[in-house]
Amino acid sequence: MAKSKKQKNLKDIEIINRKAAYEFFFKDTLEVGIMLTGTEVKSIKNGEANLKDAFCFFRKGELFLKNLFIAEFKYGNLNNHETRRLRKLLLKKVELRKWERKVKERGYTIIPHKIYLSERGLIKLEIVLGQGKKTYDKRETLKNKDNKRQMERLKKIRL
Repeated sequence: MAKSKKQKNLKDIEIINRKAAYEFFFKDTLEVGIMLTGTEVKSIKNGEANLKDAFCFFRKGELFLKNLFIAEFKYGNLNNHETRRLRKLLLKKVELRKWERKVKERGYTIIPHKIYLSERGLIKLEIVLGQGKKTYDKRETLKNKDNKRQMERLKKIRL
């Protein structure tokens, strides 16, 4: 059986916060689970999620994710989920304490960077420990990206 063009392969599901790399220096990454409802899982598998405004914070020793937009499942019923509800992140206590200490002591920020489907079929979130960039750092990032793009173009022309 051939797949239609509209159907996505479940392994290809990857929702990335592209602005995070522009706004922050990445210091460390971690793969965590998210507590989701059934309709949220179905919407993410359809690729209907957005990490643009999402952020992580600690409350009573637990890590939560706020403002992650997951569109309502179009075939859902009255029990459909809220689009921007508070979601608990699942990680080991040792890692949780370590990251909480870094956020409090060094002033780092926890940024949700990528949502993807793991090899076992579970939805995972990659969070990043980041430090905010200054304006001149952002300009430098753009300049490096532009130079890299220009070098790639020159390589293509020479080949």
